[in-house]
Amino acid sequence: MKKGRIEAFSDGVIAIIITIMVLELKVPHEKNELKDLMPLLPVFLSYVLSFIYVGIYWNNHHHMFTAVNRVNGSVLWANLHLLFWLSMIPFATAWMGENHFAPAPVAIYGGVLLMNSIAYFILMSILVKHHGNESLLAKAVGSDLKGKLSTACYILAIPLAYVSTWISGGLFVLVALIWLIPDRRIENVLHDVEDEA
Repeated sequence: MKKGRIEAFSDGVIAIIITIMVLELKVPHEKNELKDLMPLLPVFLSYVLSFIYVGIYWNNHHHMFTAVNRVNGSVLWANLHLLFWLSMIPFATAWMGENHFAPAPVAIYGGVLLMNSIAYFILMSILVKHHGNESLLAKAVGSDLKGKLSTACYILAIPLAYVSTWISGGLFVLVALIWLIPDRRIENVLHDVEDEA
């Protein structure tokens, strides 16, 4: 099967996820002063972090599908699995922000990020299996050190939320920063192939 529909569908779902998150930012109706925004600060900060995460997943999803040329039923289901966990981000974001980063909501947020990480790994693994170990994608992802480090940070952040939500939040920000630096693995492999052609 061709990959066009899965890319278009995924882009649409991710756009809806971002829209749902921004709708959680409620406008204050007090005296219309800047101080009225202060109670919204935790909600806004959780929104910014989640927007960055969704953007990172969209960016990496796009790059991953640039390196492949076909999909099968397993890829479709693995992609839906990833989209399911991405669609849980708005809920976890809202709960964490509205409860001012309380331990349980922070732990749940970490759990959602962990499941996204696992779902992305499953999708990537199925795509590599479908295209072979010598495929562009397989060469690009290699040992996936960034993915493994991210997953380890989420695993640590979940129980640490009950010790210090600051530490958990710091781990979430650390992972976002690791991925905010553009992952050029797939671009480099595709560029090398173009140079050889």
